[in-house]
Amino acid sequence: MKAAVIQFPGSNCDMDMMHALQDFGVDATLVSHNATDLSDYDAIFLPGGFSFGDYLRSGAIARFSPIMDAVKQADEAGKTIVGICNGFQILTEAGLLPGQLMQNEHPGFLCDEVKLNITNADTEFSRAYPTNEITLPVAHGEGRYYADQATIADLEKNQQIVFKYRTNVNGSSDDIAGITNQKGNVLGMMPHPERAIEAILGNTDGRKLFESILDN
Repeated sequence: MKAAVIQFPGSNCDMDMMHALQDFGVDATLVSHNATDLSDYDAIFLPGGFSFGDYLRSGAIARFSPIMDAVKQADEAGKTIVGICNGFQILTEAGLLPGQLMQNEHPGFLCDEVKLNITNADTEFSRAYPTNEITLPVAHGEGRYYADQATIADLEKNQQIVFKYRTNVNGSSDDIAGITNQKGNVLGMMPHPERAIEAILGNTDGRKLFESILDN
């Protein structure tokens, strides 16, 4: 697999994602937000951070970066696209995923490990998990997923909800921690699987997400 990790001004999890992908033998490359072509890549990763300083709201400026037209073209081609934390925020702002990420219900930056339920184990991002209960790190101040009830109903009906918080740490609608688009090739999630791939860090629950992607 050849993967692009998009760097926006303010990205700070780009090297974490690069390390995770390279640990699995993926040919990963850092790609500037000013680039306009992603046709050479099989998968695109939008990492966490604070793109453009989170001015206006998280992801609201990054959605206008030149690279996002190429990300949309990659989606139309059915390529794998993953947005983690700020990347999830950018994907919703760009209209590639439904809903909106808002300030945590209790304002403040949340940095912890949280327990998740895998609510759809039959996606290209979750198939390798042997259990539906995992633990992953979170680090966000605007991680509260919000969508209206009609959108939530559609997400449930189409089995687009992949991860839910076992304890709703930020007030997200329907306990949502991660969703896909209807086609199933785009994933957005607030927890950080790339920070949970090495035993030395005390958590390897992120590994199966990458294994799932590579097994497709």
